[in-house]
Amino acid sequence: MSSKETKDIIDYISNHPSRKVKIAFADIDGVLRGKYISVEKFQSIVKSGTGFCDVIFGWDAGDVAYDNATFTGWHSGYPDAKARIALETFRKIPWENDVAFFLGEFVDSAEKPSPICPRQLVKKVLNDARAAGYEPIFSQEFEWFNFAETPQSANEKKFQNLTPLTPGMFGYSILRSTLQNPFFTDLFELLTKFNVPIEGLHTETGPGTYEAAIQYAGILEASDRAVFFKTAVKEIAYRHGVMATFMAKISENLPGCGGHVHQSLWDSEVKTNLFHSEKDAHGMSDILKSYIAGQLLCLPHILPMYAPTINSYKRLVEGAWAPTTLTWGIDNRTVALRVLCGGSKSARLETRVIGADVNPYLAMAAALASGLYGVKKKLKLSQPATTGNGYRDFSNGVLPGNLFEATQAMKKSDVAREILGEGFVNHFTQTREWEWRQHLRAVTDWEYKRYFEII
Repeated sequence: MSSKETKDIIDYISNHPSRKVKIAFADIDGVLRGKYISVEKFQSIVKSGTGFCDVIFGWDAGDVAYDNATFTGWHSGYPDAKARIALETFRKIPWENDVAFFLGEFVDSAEKPSPICPRQLVKKVLNDARAAGYEPIFSQEFEWFNFAETPQSANEKKFQNLTPLTPGMFGYSILRSTLQNPFFTDLFELLTKFNVPIEGLHTETGPGTYEAAIQYAGILEASDRAVFFKTAVKEIAYRHGVMATFMAKISENLPGCGGHVHQSLWDSEVKTNLFHSEKDAHGMSDILKSYIAGQLLCLPHILPMYAPTINSYKRLVEGAWAPTTLTWGIDNRTVALRVLCGGSKSARLETRVIGADVNPYLAMAAALASGLYGVKKKLKLSQPATTGNGYRDFSNGVLPGNLFEATQAMKKSDVAREILGEGFVNHFTQTREWEWRQHLRAVTDWEYKRYFEII
């Protein structure tokens, strides 16, 4: 940022009547962990940096400490990790009297990027792209369910028989968006004021389900927007007595929730879209074909970056609007990778494997890193496009079926370590192994219904 931009931010904060600033850091699950600090505290750390307890990389989404992580734990005493405020993430929170909000990122003891910090991973892959002359342009879209509940009521109901915001299946409904228009309108308008501009917002098929497409940007800004989006939606929902959930699958009888990522590579000097070619019948450049080949090759090696929870794999089932096979196609919503090459400006790839439950930093970093791998290696897209039902196209294999299989594949993968780094892969796979173990300990309602009386 320029010195003037920095000064303007400092002046805004210094003159704000609240005398406080909100800061947050994304943990490995993409959950924002943060606090309010005084203006004076902010002024003291804005240049020199700060510390933040590294437990946010030492526990799971339920604040239970990992027993298998080497980065931090009881063995290290959970010290403060060095961190810096990313001034370029500055936002004013319109539903909190325009209080300033910043995201941060972690560095190691030598002030170098922390290998396990999600935002730093995006910056690492972005640097790789720029070193090759590419400027990655990304955006993410999310589907999510909304319930007329509070945290208290949902807990009292044990998360069973929750009341959806609206009943029935009514995708692209003008009626349903009118029924809950104050919430719907606040989402569109407040997110835009929050500098998370929305290109489109509509109801999806499912009770109380919405979908939003965030406006595209450079990958770092796009990932910041997506991280801000998930928390902002939940906060705006609270104001309307609504609970929003980005779980990948809330019911076996309903479609899952996607977090599809759209991406393209642009020439950093002449500002042209390198995914488009007038010479190709489908408008696809050789760079795009290699990028797709890279993603297809890497998908089984990095799937936990796109499907990070136990629940993620309940979404990746046949006929539920989420892919199950290693396929690509032209404007085909049954495949893993959907190519949209309508023009020189809009040509892009949509990675449809990604669920709404992802950490956007990790999903976008994985998508770019795997695509660049294909470009760097000059991989040929020998696999033909799927023109029909991608769920039935097994020619290139299928995705791992659960978090354990996917994690073990990533843990053993030289490709994952090459494109993402040894330190990150070690820590991330440890956290996913922990997640699998917690799942194995749980006794579910399904088991009671199936076994209690009969066995």
